[in-house]
Amino acid sequence: MAFDLDQEFKKLKDSGKPGSLPKMAQITAGSLDRAASQNAFQIYRHPIFRRLVSFESLEKIEQDRIFNELVVTNIVLLMLSLEANDLRIKEELKEFILLVKDSLPKAHCDELANLGIEKQYLDIWEKLIKLRYEEYSNNKNEIREASMQLKARDKELTTDDIVDIQSILPLQTVAFGCFDHICRGKTKGKEDLLNFLIRHQGRFYIQMRILLEGVKLPLWKKMKMKAKWFLKDLKDK
Repeated sequence: MAFDLDQEFKKLKDSGKPGSLPKMAQITAGSLDRAASQNAFQIYRHPIFRRLVSFESLEKIEQDRIFNELVVTNIVLLMLSLEANDLRIKEELKEFILLVKDSLPKAHCDELANLGIEKQYLDIWEKLIKLRYEEYSNNKNEIREASMQLKARDKELTTDDIVDIQSILPLQTVAFGCFDHICRGKTKGKEDLLNFLIRHQGRFYIQMRILLEGVKLPLWKKMKMKAKWFLKDLKDK
């Protein structure tokens, strides 16, 4: 998914076509939704993830439920990221970004409809996204407070510490929530699964933040980042 959000918005603005902003927001939401589903599928297919959830011992309906949790988690992660106060975007882009956030649930349901999914299931998906968004939005303050308390154990909190906590708050919030739902609340002794989710959903989060903020990384930095992730995966096998 390679596009320059700032440039696309400039083209849209220069076109002067009425109704173009919501349409462009829906198209952008569709692209983000596909990226979210792709990342969820990569996690779902990962051999370490399957070992950590005892995948082969699960019934098909439970396997499907877990995949759905991974997908909805990534969608909500995008929504929380798009509305985050620390998202570094131009002022003129903020209205558009919020339109994209609000368009994500419909974008996902449209994608499922294109795959032939029946309307009754689309309604369930719309409700699930709304439910998880409300749940994780409400959990943000609790996660922030816990992170601050944990960091303050060793030293006095600084402004940089607060910024760091805020920057990863969407990721931490959804990863803990996804972990809890996948385990159906039975999380004791399953810390490796939580760490796996934070790491792999964190990669998706970083990539999306870079894309949304228009950060131009040199090729060598991108290669270094991917090589580091690859070596980490090899170590975990």
